[in-house]
Amino acid sequence: MKKLIFIILLFFLNTSNSFADNVYFMDFGKVLNASKPGAEAQKKLKNKIEAETKRFNKLETDIKKSEADIISQKKALGADEYKKKVKNLRKRVADLQKDKTDTFKNIAKTRSDAKKALLKAVNPIVKKYMEDNNIRLIVDKKSVILGDKTLEITDQIIVILNKELPSLKIN
Repeated sequence: MKKLIFIILLFFLNTSNSFADNVYFMDFGKVLNASKPGAEAQKKLKNKIEAETKRFNKLETDIKKSEADIISQKKALGADEYKKKVKNLRKRVADLQKDKTDTFKNIAKTRSDAKKALLKAVNPIVKKYMEDNNIRLIVDKKSVILGDKTLEITDQIIVILNKELPSLKIN
């Protein structure tokens, strides 16, 4: 059985040599992250995450301070007043958690939308590159077990992408 598979594979490689000459690979992840528009989008998203994290840390610190104040006033406050303050504090905590979840969900959506927009911009560039260089197939580098380094076109695509799409608009 192994001999039959080997013979079929050998036959395929010999008869499709011209096809094998037109197969290249590229690292789509590198194109998305190392290209100028991709790197710029990553930087904007990172800055947005850092700013929101700072904001939420400050709010959490304020809530902890309020909690400590309420605890320190427990004996001085009446039972009803204490329960009211604890209830308000719990509401603030719940609101903060919801706001935090919504904010980071929106950032994740923005990231996903930016990735889709970048892929949408990359596809016609890759297609034109294929036509210009008589390439029949481009495979993602993740799917390649071994390959001749001369068959990788990642850097060429990044250069073209940087020229045609200097920046990517993200919200």
